[in-house]
Amino acid sequence: MALVGEDEDRIRVDEILRRLELNYPGSEQDLCELNFTSAFQLLVATVLSAQCTDKVVNKVTSSLFARYPDAYYLAHAEIGDVESIVKPTGFYHNKAKNIVDLSGRLISSYGGEVPKDIDDLTKLPGVGRKTANVVLPIAFRIPGLAVDTHVKRLSRRLGLTQSSDPLKVEEDLCSKVEPSEWARLSLRLILHGRRVCSARAPECSQCFLEDLCPSKDTYLSGSVLKSP
Repeated sequence: MALVGEDEDRIRVDEILRRLELNYPGSEQDLCELNFTSAFQLLVATVLSAQCTDKVVNKVTSSLFARYPDAYYLAHAEIGDVESIVKPTGFYHNKAKNIVDLSGRLISSYGGEVPKDIDDLTKLPGVGRKTANVVLPIAFRIPGLAVDTHVKRLSRRLGLTQSSDPLKVEEDLCSKVEPSEWARLSLRLILHGRRVCSARAPECSQCFLEDLCPSKDTYLSGSVLKSP
């Protein structure tokens, strides 16, 4: 039998999820702010999005995909040209090398197509678990929950996890919703982190989750503390 406290927390968590869905409706594709027309383009855009805003990535990929629309084109690109295009995203030497190399790997191992398996995806240059968990549900409707800095921060602030380890955060969040909802939960937390619950100055007084958030007093009081 569940304890009263456990029941109350389950009700609180369910209400958090309900309000997130109400305020950020739509499918995985609707909630993703990256521009793409194929699984390959989503993969490349997600690799480029590390330590960069989606707005900048979209501007870069507009030029990149006009010149190199698929793995075959990008695999044979001059690395210097790719670097010059992706430079605004930061860490451009590594990012350019990774997207050219992963394009070559897609051709040599997967017929130029993006694999639909997380183990295969994470073997590609520059592709970690977070990137794979963005691509799988959005491109292929395969369940996945990406944990980025926003997801980790909001999950801790909202009491959805006590961990700072991405794998444990992923596990805790996945236990709270059906697999079909994993990606949408992640994407909604990302959007809320960008728009309301920022790292340094969360707008708690404007937040539709304020009454459900165990961290609100820390920020409403004006305390300057390290972000959880």
